[in-house]
Formats: sequence, C-alpha cells, structure tokens
Amino acid sequence: MTPTISGGCLCGSVRYEVSGSLRDIVACHCEQCRRSSGHFVAATACRRAHFRLLQQDSLQWYSAVPGFRRGFCNICGSSLFFEETGKERVSIAAGSLDQPQGLKIAAHIFTAEAGDYYAIEAGVPASPQGGHAVPLPD
Repeated sequence: MTPTISGGCLCGSVRYEVSGSLRDIVACHCEQCRRSSGHFVAATACRRAHFRLLQQDSLQWYSAVPGFRRGFCNICGSSLFFEETGKERVSIAAGSLDQPQGLKIAAHIFTAEAGDYYAIEAGVPASPQGGHAVPLPD
C-alpha cells in the first residue's frame, strides 16, 4: 500500500495529499520563481491522478504566462503549487510538505537567471534555461 503524503500552507487553510510517490526536487532559479517566493523555488512533483486538494477555500491561482499558473494561499501568502494547465504534472513547493520525504535536489533550472547572493551546488545537473530530465514517478 502506498503511503499518503500530506502538506499545506502556513495557516492551514489549504491542505492537500498525494497518494503516490514524489519526484526528487527541481530547483528553479527563474525570475518569476524568485519573485513569487523570495528565493529560488525547490519543487517536488507528482502525477495529477495522485494529487488531491483536501481544503482549498483560500487557494488562489495566478497566471503570469498563459497556460501556466501558480497556486498560493490568499490568507497567509504561502506559495504552494505550479502547473501547466491540463497537463499531468503538479509541482509542489517542497517546503509545504508535512513530513520529510527523503527527497534530494536532482536538478537546477534557469540558472542563467539565478540571484547573485547564493551559489548553486556543484555536482547536480544544471541548465541555464528550463527543461529537466527528472521524470515523474509512477
């Protein structure tokens, strides 16, 4: 039996669960992620079929680019989700998980847009643009 993974926002108004496995972390350093989170975004992901919102009254979606949207809590401001609408992947802010999951950073993307106040760890695949080869788990 697959364990259920849970998470949510800082104030508890948005809660979710994942009934499948999570992908290792992709760290996105693009300007949009930096501005929406205050730093780079460390996101895991799952298949949409394994994702379920349990509580979403304060969930708000923002779209800066057509076809993509970011989910956040409109009460506490927690950045929670990123998705391409209508696609299979739901990206989840790793810091919103309730319990450690043993995930590790598997890739860095949009490193050309990274802030100048931190270093990107050596030894992890990095791309100056988007795209990553970290597959979703089954």
